[in-house]
Amino acid sequence: MKLKRIIYVGLALFATHTMFAQSNILNAKIPEEIGMKTEAELLLDNDQPLEYGYVGDRDILFSKMIWEKVVLDERVNFPLYFPVEENIGDDRKSLYKVLRENMDSGMISKVYADSYFTEERTLKDLEASLTMTRITDAGIDYMNENGVGEDELPEEYVIRREIGPADINSYLIKGLWYFDKRQGELKYRVLGIAPAAPDVNFIDDENSENSEPIAMFWIFFPEVRDILHEAKAFNNNNSSSPISFDHLLNSRRFHGLIYKEENVYGDREVKEYIAENALMQLLESERIKDKIRNFEQDMWSY
Repeated sequence: MKLKRIIYVGLALFATHTMFAQSNILNAKIPEEIGMKTEAELLLDNDQPLEYGYVGDRDILFSKMIWEKVVLDERVNFPLYFPVEENIGDDRKSLYKVLRENMDSGMISKVYADSYFTEERTLKDLEASLTMTRITDAGIDYMNENGVGEDELPEEYVIRREIGPADINSYLIKGLWYFDKRQGELKYRVLGIAPAAPDVNFIDDENSENSEPIAMFWIFFPEVRDILHEAKAFNNNNSSSPISFDHLLNSRRFHGLIYKEENVYGDREVKEYIAENALMQLLESERIKDKIRNFEQDMWSY
């Protein structure tokens, strides 16, 4: 009897969980009804991101701040990148699309210039790094011949370019590894995230020296957890059970390369003291990772 009861409870929980993936898709009679939830579903759909437990400063025996580069060309990082199309639907968006839409709507009210969160930026401040407007040579000739200004110039002589989801090639993530002596384990906490893309003024020039991705803005991660919890990333193993971006990042379901750690040299990056040697930079990144991991292992060595 106990086994049957456990099975029934498990099936009920599974059915409750999966009905939120693509709500009403099997009952919809027209495309507009896909995604519409019933009153019962709306009452049950009150989940929140898992709260961080309080960690006292005295409980932290060891900590190390690191910065990682998450390259979106790697298959394990695809859920952060795709989809880049605009016609997939409201429930299928890339991480960058989620961030930009909430910045435009005001839901994300604070963005920062660096990973130390000391200098705030507004959308107007970010225009120069997110958009580019350039007048063609033919447009300059048109202005000279007709004596008109930029405001009166026809659109055919203007090139406009904006950073989109397809242009994001990596994310920079700042996080803290710490050993909680109360729990007796090594833990990780995401603190900041930044989308990175080439300079918008040279993004279409493959041979440009400015094609190296740069962070466009930084977001304090704990401040946007509710937003990222509502946005879902695609689950390639089971499309009826998507994963929230909050869960994906907190559970470290991505692969990142450490490019900086806090150090006495003003938190210099690995490439600053190992220049023009990609292999040695990779080995240095692994050395930093092993140093953090070995601390926990050494705690239980006698």
